Amino acid sequence: MASYRWKSFSEDEDRPEKPRKYGVTEMRSPQYSLFSRHLLQDIFESMGQFVDGLKFSGGSHSMMPKTYIREISDLAHKHNVYVSSGDCIENLLHKGPSNLDEYIKECKQLGFDIIEIDFTSLGLPEEILLRYVRLIKSGGLQVRPQFSLKFNKSDMPSSGNRAFGAYVVPRPRSSDYIEDVDLLVRMAERCLDVGADMIMIDADELCRHPGSVRADVIAKIIGRLGLAKTMFEASSPQISEWFVKQYGPKVNLFVDHSQVMDLECLRGRNLGKNHTSILGSSYSLL
Repeated sequence: MASYRWKSFSEDEDRPEKPRKYGVTEMRSPQYSLFSRHLLQDIFESMGQFVDGLKFSGGSHSMMPKTYIREISDLAHKHNVYVSSGDCIENLLHKGPSNLDEYIKECKQLGFDIIEIDFTSLGLPEEILLRYVRLIKSGGLQVRPQFSLKFNKSDMPSSGNRAFGAYVVPRPRSSDYIEDVDLLVRMAERCLDVGADMIMIDADELCRHPGSVRADVIAKIIGRLGLAKTMFEASSPQISEWFVKQYGPKVNLFVDHSQVMDLECLRGRNLGKNHTSILGSSYSLL
């Protein structure tokens, strides 16, 4: 059992040891800076017990030698960390679905454990998405469909105090609205039914605007799909903190590699109010 002075993974802690089915922390690979093997090794050796997965973001692995990618995958597996290909598949499928079988084989050779399909950016018909999920599963890899939900800015409650019953001028509808949450949940449920292992949700649009976190939308997604079957992409520490405070340490989150320790401190139960014993002042909630 791993112990880190301020916490240990045991039955009465926030979540069990790896491999975990909930409370998963997936880490984004360095994307906008040099992808350093030594950096990842330092993270795994110092914080490996807190990292469940590594995602190659933005198709970054498509620009790297295959031998190097395999080295990174082997390093991650040595620390019991799974490896995801990220959303690179969208570039491949635009060239034609016939390349999917070859892509699955190559991912297995490179040491990937998971293939992610960004449904929103691909704009696939639902039946095609389900067929891809089945193909990836039959190829021996896990599959995670990713969905994003954008909403109309005019749907956000206006801030500021106003007299009860005061007339509020309707705001013109913008082009930000894409799809409703019920449609997303229905498609996600079908993906899970045909073998998808987890659903990735891009939370940026739900939490981007201060004071208007779409808690109702997030609650509906979790309520229908379940906490263990959803992972939320949190691009900032404030979003991570909101999720942990709302849903506890068992929520699955995808974060930047620089946020791993901060997130683990948020998940810990014995840190005191606002985890000041580790991080100092708490981040401000949205």
